[in-house]
Amino acid sequence: MASARQISGPCQAWPEDGAFIREVLDRIGDKWTVLVVSTLSAGVLRYSDLQASIPGISQRMLTQTLKHLERDGLISRTAYAEVPPRVEYELTDLGRSLLEAVSAMADWAATHHREIAGNRAVSERTGVGRGRASAGAARE
Repeated sequence: MASARQISGPCQAWPEDGAFIREVLDRIGDKWTVLVVSTLSAGVLRYSDLQASIPGISQRMLTQTLKHLERDGLISRTAYAEVPPRVEYELTDLGRSLLEAVSAMADWAATHHREIAGNRAVSERTGVGRGRASAGAARE
């Protein structure tokens, strides 16, 4: 008789809310969200300053990310009736509560990026999974 399957992991703590929790994690774990939230930790920024502070983000992605973060209550958007128009973004209390987590992820990425790049280079040369094992066996 087969033994009962052991279910583990964080999803077991929230079985009825699992889909919503995955959706929120998808939002806050997105690379652009991490970079926008951590960039706004310095304070209020205009759209153009945000875009200049995040290399590689397109206007479309920045706009989309800001809309999602505003919808979820992580940032606030203030538009001023001036010519030219001025729009500023800042973290809400909820957004600031996320800072420790996103800063930790960004710091981890900065600390380990060379090691990961090295691993990727080795993987490119030798293959991954079964291909890697076959390459090792062929050398012996």
